[in-house]
Amino acid sequence: MQCAESERTFDKYAEIAQDLSLAEVRRWKSEHPGAKAIGYFPVYAPMEIIQACGMLPVGLNGAGDRLDIQYADARFGSFICSIVKTTLEMAMTGHLEPLDGLLFSTICDSARNLCYVLKRNFPHMYLDFLHLPHNPGSPAAVEFLRGEYARLQQQLEELGGCSATPEGLRHAIALYNQNRALLRQLYALRAAAPHLLRTWELYTLMRAGNFVPVETHNQWLREALEELPARTGKPRDSIRVVIEGSFCEQPPLDLIKLMEEAGCYVVDDDFILGRRWFTEDVPLDGEPLTALAESYLNRAVYSSVRHDFRNPRHKALVEKTRRLNGQAVILLIAKFCEPAYFDYVLFKRELEAAGIPHLLLEFEEKAFTFERLRSEVETFVESLLFD
Repeated sequence: MQCAESERTFDKYAEIAQDLSLAEVRRWKSEHPGAKAIGYFPVYAPMEIIQACGMLPVGLNGAGDRLDIQYADARFGSFICSIVKTTLEMAMTGHLEPLDGLLFSTICDSARNLCYVLKRNFPHMYLDFLHLPHNPGSPAAVEFLRGEYARLQQQLEELGGCSATPEGLRHAIALYNQNRALLRQLYALRAAAPHLLRTWELYTLMRAGNFVPVETHNQWLREALEELPARTGKPRDSIRVVIEGSFCEQPPLDLIKLMEEAGCYVVDDDFILGRRWFTEDVPLDGEPLTALAESYLNRAVYSSVRHDFRNPRHKALVEKTRRLNGQAVILLIAKFCEPAYFDYVLFKRELEAAGIPHLLLEFEEKAFTFERLRSEVETFVESLLFD
C-alpha cells in the first residue's frame, strides 16, 4: 500500500463517518426498495437482530462540529452532553430522515430521556428502548435479556413485514463475528506497530462501518489487514497510551490527530465500543437469541455503561494497560458524561495504586479549538519521556 494512496482511502472513510446526510444509508435503501434502516444510539445494540430482519443497522454518534444547535437547546438543559443534543438536532433538521426507526438502551439518564423526547416530537416514528440487565450474576439475567431481544425482534418484524428465522439469525451472528474478529486483528496490529496504523485511521475505518452493510465493512477491514503490513515508517519518540472514557460521545477527529501529533502512540481505546462489544465469537450452536444474551453477559468488554461486579472495570483497565505495555492512561471524557466521571474516581485510585501515570482530559464534540488540550498532552508526554 503506497502511503499517499493509503491516506486517500482513509480520507474516504473519514468522509463517510462524518457525513450528516447519511448518503451511504440512502444509497443502500435505493438499492433495496422497501427495506428499512434502523439507527441505534451508543453504546451497544444487537445489530445481528436488525440484520436478520433484512434491515440496515446504522450507528449514530452525534453530529460533531458539523451542525449548529437551533432546536435541541429548547428541549434539554445546558448540562446535557453534546451527543444527546446533536442527535436530537439531526432529527429535528431532517438529517435522520433515511432512518425508519431508532433504538436506545440503558446507558444513562440522558440517553433514556432522548428516546422519549424524540418519541414526543416524532410520534409516528418507530422508537424503542432496550432494557439491558445490570446484574449479570443474577440467574434470571440471560432469560430476561433473551426476552428483550425477542420483543425487539417481534417489533422489527412487524415494522418491516419480515421474519427473522433462526438460520437468518445465525448467519447474521456469523457475519458480525467476522467483523469483530477483523477489528481485533487491526487493534492488535496497531498495538504492535502503532507507527504503521495511526489511530485516526483505525477510528475512521471502524466508524464508517456504522453506515454500510456488515459485508461491505468486512471487506474494507480485510483489505486494510492485507495492505497495511506493506507500509513503511519509522517509530517516533512517543509514549504508549491507553485511552479510556470515550465509549459514547466521540472526540472530534482533529483531537484524535492532535494527540498522536503530540507524542502519543495509542495502543488501545474505547472508541465506537459497540462494534467490538464481544471479546469472543458468539456461539452459532443452540438458540441464537439465547447465545446473544449469554454473550452479552459473559463475553462482553468492560465498560462504564455495563455493570459487572465479577470483573471490576477499574482492575480491567490496569490489566489491559500492563498487557499492552502501556506507559500511561489518558482518560478522555466528554463534558457532562456522568458514567465516565463516576468511574474516574475508581480509575484514578487504581491507576495510582498501580503506579501508572494518567491524564484527565475533557472534551465536547462541538469543540473547534484544542490548543489548551495540546499543551496538556505535550506537557504530559514530555514529563514521561524526559523524567
